[in-house]
Amino acid sequence: MLTWLLSLYPTAGGRIYATYGVIYVSIVLLWLWGADEILPHLWDFVVVVIMLMGMGIVMFSPR
Repeated sequence: MLTWLLSLYPTAGGRIYATYGVIYVSIVLLWLWGADEILPHLWDFVVVVIMLMGMGIVMFSPR
């Protein structure tokens, strides 16, 4: 599916890829917490926040 998204918006491919990476890592942490009952460490959440800030910079930076 990611390849299809990248082909729709070739000029925004890097932005879409950055967003996909943040979403993937966030869902993995939620899956570990919900399905596998492994409580993520505080630093896991810190990393997600840092990734969200980085994604925001990539997504909303002037072209």
